[in-house]
Amino acid sequence: MIELLLPAVEGFFLGASLIVAIGAQNAFVLRQGLTRNHVFPITTFCFLADAMLIAAGVGGLGTVVQAAPRVLFVVTLAGAAFLTAYGAMAIRRAFHLEALTASGSAEIRLGPALATVAALTFLNPHVYLDTVVLLGSLSARHAGEARIAFGLGAMVASGVWFYSLGFGARLLAPVFARPIAWRILDVVIGLVMFAIAASLLWQALA
Repeated sequence: MIELLLPAVEGFFLGASLIVAIGAQNAFVLRQGLTRNHVFPITTFCFLADAMLIAAGVGGLGTVVQAAPRVLFVVTLAGAAFLTAYGAMAIRRAFHLEALTASGSAEIRLGPALATVAALTFLNPHVYLDTVVLLGSLSARHAGEARIAFGLGAMVASGVWFYSLGFGARLLAPVFARPIAWRILDVVIGLVMFAIAASLLWQALA
């Protein structure tokens, strides 16, 4: 049993170290959590998407991704374009006073919300490099059931993080009772999106 526990714990902390960071996906989940808008389906989508990519990496897809630089290049450009557009929307929302209410009046329907988080997830090449390539490569140090335990540990870390972020965001509700807090959040989200987009373009064109 201990032989499986150790790789599972290793996978948990390595997975957490890659997931817990300021990024486009996390920023979107945070905002949805603050507005209490489709929190469960959004966090569940993020968790399942991560679990699928981790499983693919542990299963050996990482070597395929590394061998397809052109695919990553196209995904990088598409991701940069999408993040730029989303960042512009966030900045515009920050200065659109009607959208700045404590209850988060800028709610979106479930379909568009899932489409947005899907784009933020799968159009970010770092998702593939981190979950598929990096975690997949690190899992190769283990064999058989230990390798599976490593992957499951990373999946658990993803679930803990996204559900905590989405449902824990409501604890910040008193802070966001004032419109200025929403304005600051959306400006920060917009700047994060622009920074990530610029980083992707730099990596793609360098």
